[in-house]
Amino acid sequence: MLTVTPALPVVIALLALGGAAVARSLGHARAVLTAGLRATLQLAAVSLIIAAVLKALPWTVAFLLAMYAVAGLTAGRRVSRRRPWAAAIPIAAGTLPVLALLTLTGVAPAQGVVLIPITGILLGGCLTATAQAGRRAMDELQTRHGEVEAALALGFPDRDARMEVCRDRAAQALLPALDQTRTVGLVTLPGAFVGMLLGGAEPVQAGIVQLVVLVSLLAAEAVAVLVTIELVCRGRFGRTGNPASWSPDAASPG
Repeated sequence: MLTVTPALPVVIALLALGGAAVARSLGHARAVLTAGLRATLQLAAVSLIIAAVLKALPWTVAFLLAMYAVAGLTAGRRVSRRRPWAAAIPIAAGTLPVLALLTLTGVAPAQGVVLIPITGILLGGCLTATAQAGRRAMDELQTRHGEVEAALALGFPDRDARMEVCRDRAAQALLPALDQTRTVGLVTLPGAFVGMLLGGAEPVQAGIVQLVVLVSLLAAEAVAVLVTIELVCRGRFGRTGNPASWSPDAASPG
């Protein structure tokens, strides 16, 4: 699909610099450059690592666990610096049931060459959904803490009072996955579909694989968003809003 020539690194560098120049007015110039540099280094390393881990299932499992740890930590830092580990729960809740269903039914063979890309797609989707839902829920509770206090005054339990305030806003984290699924084939041609076509697969087979990926991803992200909102409302990511609106044990693990 792309021709590897000496011009390729120049084009990549120009794109990164151009993106950083545009993002400068948004305050993200440095982030664009560092993200591009990290992507270059990480993909180079991962390309070498995957070639090794595909040779043995234990190494594949270890690699998948490392991916999960990075996903949980990344999403957690987006939601809360106080308890970033909590993001590992919704990511696992979204990824594991879907992955188990695909492998136990034989739809996805338990082979590294299959498990790594599918798990990576699911983890990536759940990472984004968790980070977006958690951040939106926390921000909404911070901004509208007066409404939480009003609900508490009316007799709502702590969890229910917060849920009434942040649920709708946080649930919007699922919209990108919904839009991607709705417009597939009309607006977008996802990577799995294009990759299989370039690899010589029949269009029908490529379409079936992409359908499985999209529906699996949508189901996984829906679970991740739901669990994230629940955890935020139960204080598992730390306290939000006006501290006076929290009961003494609101953030306890009970």
